[in-house]
Amino acid sequence: MSKKTQEEILKEELFYAPQNAYYVCDDKEIAKVNKFCEGYIDFLNACRTEREANAFVKELAISKGYKEFNPKGKYKAGDKVYYDVHNKSLILTTFGKKSIAAGTKIVAAHIDSPRLDLKPNPLYEDEELGYFKTHYYGGIKKYQWPTVPLALHGVIYRKDGSCVTVRIGDEAGDPKFVITDLLPHLDREDRSMRKVIAGEALNILIGSRPFGKEKGDKLVKLNLMKLLNEKYGIVESDFLSAELEAVPAFPASDIGFDRSLIGSYGHDDRVCAYPAVMAAFDAKKPEYTTVTVITDKEETGSDGNTGLQSAYLKQFISDLGALEKVPGRDVLRASECLSADVNAGFDPTFSQAFEKNNSAYLNKGIVLTKYTGSGGKGGTNDANAEFVSKIRTIFDKSATVWQVGELGKVDEGGGGTVAKYIANLGVSVVDVGVPVLSMHAPFEIVAKTDVYMAWKGFKAFLESK
Repeated sequence: MSKKTQEEILKEELFYAPQNAYYVCDDKEIAKVNKFCEGYIDFLNACRTEREANAFVKELAISKGYKEFNPKGKYKAGDKVYYDVHNKSLILTTFGKKSIAAGTKIVAAHIDSPRLDLKPNPLYEDEELGYFKTHYYGGIKKYQWPTVPLALHGVIYRKDGSCVTVRIGDEAGDPKFVITDLLPHLDREDRSMRKVIAGEALNILIGSRPFGKEKGDKLVKLNLMKLLNEKYGIVESDFLSAELEAVPAFPASDIGFDRSLIGSYGHDDRVCAYPAVMAAFDAKKPEYTTVTVITDKEETGSDGNTGLQSAYLKQFISDLGALEKVPGRDVLRASECLSADVNAGFDPTFSQAFEKNNSAYLNKGIVLTKYTGSGGKGGTNDANAEFVSKIRTIFDKSATVWQVGELGKVDEGGGGTVAKYIANLGVSVVDVGVPVLSMHAPFEIVAKTDVYMAWKGFKAFLESK
């Protein structure tokens, strides 16, 4: 084996060059990568909506000894509690050895994903075909959603106040639903990609069989309503008090001959939420009280009482402080946070949208994003150098494979995360997450090594002193 030249040695010492995890990890750790991602795939298939993710994590937390948080309770180091926010957001906390006055270690990810919501009055018939009207949720490319098999998930509150859960389209033998598209033979009009299909054209085909044998008006709608009444005990007005989400019906799966990638709906941001939750479960005897947040409404701006622009996190931290008679604002000032959200993975097919030196790459680990926003850093948290330095040290000491990255070229667009809302509370925050290909599409791609490194990095942060 030839010795390295002085030039090669200097390059290794002086240049920044993020490493592919497959060159860094031994076979034993790669086996751990694959095992961890088996659990993640199960999570993706079980949790297609924010409600389902909340319920899944809460049930798992209870099985691991978490108790519902009592603001008037007494807790000691090692005690574990959860706080449920309207069945859509959830906080997991492990009390640390240090006083709450020393601050908390926060990891915050979101569990909502772009989708199609049913309108309040969705059911209609047109030319003896039955449809649901939708209103898209979050930033989507509307042309990607026609011809994709869809499942329906959510809840319906009936007029008597009782609730029925809907989950249809995922299991073997379930019917699927679909938005149709115009055949290429008749689609000669020159349209921009943003206008290929309008939002009002995202109508889900749900049936075509009329009720009975006699001809009449709206008999397909009548038959569909009869079937829904028989299955769920609802009448049409019950859609007014329903939350029904149409999501892609295909399951999460390995991608590639080497099975190194995972394809699924909802990686953004469950690919950070799952490692964050597992890190909360796995963190051993933390010095600081840990606060793991899985939140709703990020894709629409974090508004509403289950989004992080609301007061729920601030109030929870205040409740923690009150246990030791420490003002909540003092706890927040001393706290640190990883905003766990995805970044755009560099895609060679669309390289024109990226700046290579500051992009995130698949298999090069968790990506640290100092700032997000768009244009002149509009709408961003821009983490200070002191905190970024602290986080990179934590990652290095824990042998977490990591990299830095921006969300594409400066003038190409950009995006935001929950980081700025937590930073506005006085907390030191930086974005850290997993790079994704085809972000916000019905089927997104991530690398297994990056998912595992997210868990490893989050755990190291929660255990840091």
